[in-house]
Amino acid sequence: MVKAPDSLLPTERLEEAALVMRVMAHPHRLRICELLLRERISVNEIAEHLGIPSNATSQHLGIMKAYGILGSEREGKTVYYRVISPQPAWVLACIRTHMPAQAGSAPSATGGSSLAPAGAAPPPTGG
Repeated sequence: MVKAPDSLLPTERLEEAALVMRVMAHPHRLRICELLLRERISVNEIAEHLGIPSNATSQHLGIMKAYGILGSEREGKTVYYRVISPQPAWVLACIRTHMPAQAGSAPSATGGSSLAPAGAAPPPTGG
């Protein structure tokens, strides 16, 4: 049996990081966190910014709230959301640092990205 070096991260920490990445692994959720790190915003304002229906926005918000990433507060009939966890800022900082905008980094016309292995088929669209 190979002994793991002491410098490896504890498994529990990796499991927590994987969970956060799974929860945030959607472009709309990343954008929502980016917006909410600047200021608290209502569901309708987020939906308008994303260009998606309010009910879809609410689903994204609900998932992130259930995992302790977001919090909300009601003022009258309006619910405002805010980031309550440090993880979204860390993930977005990592993206900014390690995935700089480059020519050729945008998805291709076939739906793949520059991260896909050469010759790989585009992922299924689910439709």
